[in-house]
Amino acid sequence: MTIIFRSIAARGIRLIALQRVCKRRFASATLGAPISIIDLPETHLMLRDTCRNFAENELKPVAAAVDKNHQFPPELVRKMGQLGLMAIAIPEKYGGTGLDYLAYSIAMEEISRGDASAGVIMSAHNTLYLAPIVDNGTEEQIKEFVVPFTTGERVGCFGLSEPGNGSDAGAASTTAKLVGDEYVVNGTKAWITNGHEAETAVVFATTEKARKHKGISAFVIPKSAPGFSIGKKEDKLGIRGSSTVNLIFEDCRIPKANLLGKEGEGFKIAMTTLDAGRIGIAGQSVGIGQAALDCAVEYASKRLAFGAPLTKLQAIQMKLADMALKLEASRLLMYRAALLKDAGRKYTKESAMAKLHGSETCTYIAHQAIQILGGMGYVSDMPAERHYRDARITEIYEGTSEIQRLVIAGNLLKEYDVK
Repeated sequence: MTIIFRSIAARGIRLIALQRVCKRRFASATLGAPISIIDLPETHLMLRDTCRNFAENELKPVAAAVDKNHQFPPELVRKMGQLGLMAIAIPEKYGGTGLDYLAYSIAMEEISRGDASAGVIMSAHNTLYLAPIVDNGTEEQIKEFVVPFTTGERVGCFGLSEPGNGSDAGAASTTAKLVGDEYVVNGTKAWITNGHEAETAVVFATTEKARKHKGISAFVIPKSAPGFSIGKKEDKLGIRGSSTVNLIFEDCRIPKANLLGKEGEGFKIAMTTLDAGRIGIAGQSVGIGQAALDCAVEYASKRLAFGAPLTKLQAIQMKLADMALKLEASRLLMYRAALLKDAGRKYTKESAMAKLHGSETCTYIAHQAIQILGGMGYVSDMPAERHYRDARITEIYEGTSEIQRLVIAGNLLKEYDVK
């Protein structure tokens, strides 16, 4: 696989591409054969180091300020675009970086380790906005709504959740009615990441109510469409650098050509999109958990108690061991889900497992980090309290922990042929 680095430099940016090696790597994988990984391929290690350096030097120093000011970081998002991270799994022919999902999961971990807000901005744009258009759109739609969105200069968002449907994604009250050569959209989408800054949204609306979830369709709606407006930014517990708003449609008119896929395919498009998106949230979770563990070890190695560093206390060692164990298990689950997707195999259960274990693990690690820091963990002078606040949302968005367990159980029972 070839690799071209996009590095931030005065003379410009170079791009990372790993496609050829990925194809070679998975060409020998047969259906039913196990996929395992002992160490990352060299090219993926190079990507990890690039993202880690960027996170350490660009994201981490300003993460506290971004959080405190509830400030979307446009310049950092542009730099992420210059690194190829804002279209990381999009084919090169559409202006993307052309990487695989293993690379995407690695990049998500490292970016989120530096700043969880930057991680979710990157995740929502890559897997929730760009991916469904590339996978289901026409060449004209891709040219208009993907190609200009690959550089970090523009971001998109994903409108599925509503104020009244929560986890019941099939109960969309937003409607789209075909009138002549236009669809007229009415309704409200809630909790939309990147919604304030996004120039375009992938939106799901009911086109045939009697068919319930089979009557849901997907649309690409630019913010410039008449009748499209946004609500106020939510004041959130964590990931404050990313915006969360309502998308409001009042007789919003869009061309018939903005239908994504066919009428009635929206629910399928949404569920497939979320399967891949959960790999990104697993990466964000591992990144937050790693940052919290880093903070706990650094503090415990310097803080003296009873004449020795905290790391000499067996009680602290037990906590650190459990944190590291859970974190590594989450990372491996994430890798497995990504590898299965890259191999073209079923991965719905595995992505749900990665997201569930990763999110609950990062919440646990962030909690234990504060416990190790004691009073210092409770004040904003240390990043531990920010990691704790950032971690909590990972158990909620892109499917709550309860929904992940239903997905896992449903797929598990199918494997056992239980009806």
